[in-house]
Amino acid sequence: MRILIIGSGGREHALTWKLSQRADVEELYVAPGNGGTASIATNVAIKDSDIEGLVAFAKEKAVDLVVPGPELPLTLGVVDAMQAAGIPCFGPVAACAKLEGSKAFAKEIMNAAGVPTAAAGVFTDRASADAFVAQHGAPLVVKADGLAAGKGVIVAMTDDEVKAALDLMFDGEAFGDASSTVLIEEFLVGEEVSLLSFCDGKTALPLPSAQDHKAVFDGDKGPNTGGMGAYSPAPILPDDQLDAMADVVTRPILAEMARRGTPFKGILYAGLMMTADGPKVLEYNTRFGDPECQPLLMRLKSDLVDIMQACIAGELDKVALDIDERSTLGVVLTAKGYPGSYPKGMPISGIEKANELDGVYVFQAGTKAQDGQILANGGRVLCATALGKDLKEAQARAYEGMACLSMENSQIRTDIGLKGLKRLGLA
Repeated sequence: MRILIIGSGGREHALTWKLSQRADVEELYVAPGNGGTASIATNVAIKDSDIEGLVAFAKEKAVDLVVPGPELPLTLGVVDAMQAAGIPCFGPVAACAKLEGSKAFAKEIMNAAGVPTAAAGVFTDRASADAFVAQHGAPLVVKADGLAAGKGVIVAMTDDEVKAALDLMFDGEAFGDASSTVLIEEFLVGEEVSLLSFCDGKTALPLPSAQDHKAVFDGDKGPNTGGMGAYSPAPILPDDQLDAMADVVTRPILAEMARRGTPFKGILYAGLMMTADGPKVLEYNTRFGDPECQPLLMRLKSDLVDIMQACIAGELDKVALDIDERSTLGVVLTAKGYPGSYPKGMPISGIEKANELDGVYVFQAGTKAQDGQILANGGRVLCATALGKDLKEAQARAYEGMACLSMENSQIRTDIGLKGLKRLGLA
């Protein structure tokens, strides 16, 4: 079997790591890949946005399965293009990937499907947005409609902060075309949790819950990032509530997309706020989260190829997920300055030493292999991920793994998993 994975982040390293465990996989290609994927697969110098190039490569190599990792190729229609070429591809077609590509579209679908979510206004001009703010007042959440690498959401606690957020959105420089349409939402109070589900157009099979840590600094301070760490399961959404939650936030979306003639296949990720009034959806992603993918795939004991093929074939109702009962936790190491400007090219040491620890694996993200060394090549560089008998042990092992790593001009959060430990009475 030949598999092509699209992307270059920690999520793609995790997918490559997991898919490489299947016995009949002859060739694993990753386009464009990173320093970690290079050690277990063949990196291919094709950008994740080059849909024509990806299809041509998949044809040339007689690829049996294509697995897009990031949102960009999905919104650009890579699944549609692969389907047209007769190549099985795990993920949603562009009409469904719009659930992530446009927050305004996602809000429309949520409202049509009866999914609980924050009240919001959608704006394409500053005057209308200002009028909405004058009527409602802070705190508010300001969101760029389009893709912004996980950074297009600003929580504004004062009217001045709302004004500053709208300045960023409407001047066109910070987010480009992504903020040509802007959502302004009510500020929800609660704890966030992520629910990811495999979907085949009609059936949804939820994975265990996970909790991401978006803010760059400890205590959820500082600007939002693509994710500074994650753990699974999140005590706020235990296993015995997964199916009921999918009934509220996932299956209605599948029904609505099917009703519109565009059945959703792939991963549907619901980002939830657990409020005093019940769960409300903050956003949908249409692929594995990064870094949630790393701890989730460490817990998944089932064969990933079988699950993906069942999703593509519309046969997910024949599948049962086999999940490791242990907890997992991942800590992300970033270049200093991220999510703003940051340096590149710093040598990284200690990866092999960390990987030798019990239950620990370092997934690489913004790295490249050069002259026998692994060098930093992005903002989020590594994710030290660990299994443990419980959340406390998983946390201790992940930070033990992180302590093995050395990179100049780096930063981490030291409190990944703390909310969960407090909820369990262990911190």
